[in-house]
Amino acid sequence: MGIFSRTRDIIAANVTDLLDKAEDPAKMIRMIILEMEETLVEVRASAARTIADQKEMRRHIAKLNGLQDSWTEKAQLALSKDREDLAKAALVERQKAADMADHLNHEIETLDEALRASEEDIAKLQGKLREARARQNSLVTRMQSAENRLRVREAYAGEKVNDAFARFDMLERRVDMAEGRADAMSLGAQPKTLEEEIAELKSADKVDADLAALKASMNREG
Repeated sequence: MGIFSRTRDIIAANVTDLLDKAEDPAKMIRMIILEMEETLVEVRASAARTIADQKEMRRHIAKLNGLQDSWTEKAQLALSKDREDLAKAALVERQKAADMADHLNHEIETLDEALRASEEDIAKLQGKLREARARQNSLVTRMQSAENRLRVREAYAGEKVNDAFARFDMLERRVDMAEGRADAMSLGAQPKTLEEEIAELKSADKVDADLAALKASMNREG
């Protein structure tokens, strides 16, 4: 069963209210658009039939006008032959053709009114359809945005992130252990005695003296 009972309901419908009351707005807007599109096709098809009917009537009217001319000629011929009875009968037939042509002209006027109404309905339906499609695009955009936010939140709160932080904790623990082992190597080391430090100074002085002597010897040779 459709949402609308067709054209009048669609034109009068408030799309926003329909979506606000719907349990599934995305599904509802798809149904609304589908029914609007189907109705628009039907109204256009009806307008096309009306136009075709008018064309057929105008062709018939043209034939009736020709028939009236023919009966006029026949009436004139009958009168020229002093056959007033035949002339009168011919004029009766001409009047029948004229009456039929008038009837068809009235029908065309009625169809013109119907066609103008259809044209207005088509314009209104197109406007409603544009509104519905705009709402659909808005819903799709909002849905995509919500899904993206959900994925981001899941990424921050999900198991993968928890696992990553757990691995970071393990790495930090390993670094702590390595630093601890390095620091432990220096524990218990005996400080140098005064004599050892003085001996190191003497050794350094001797190396400096040897280096100075070597430089002087090379300078003399040069």
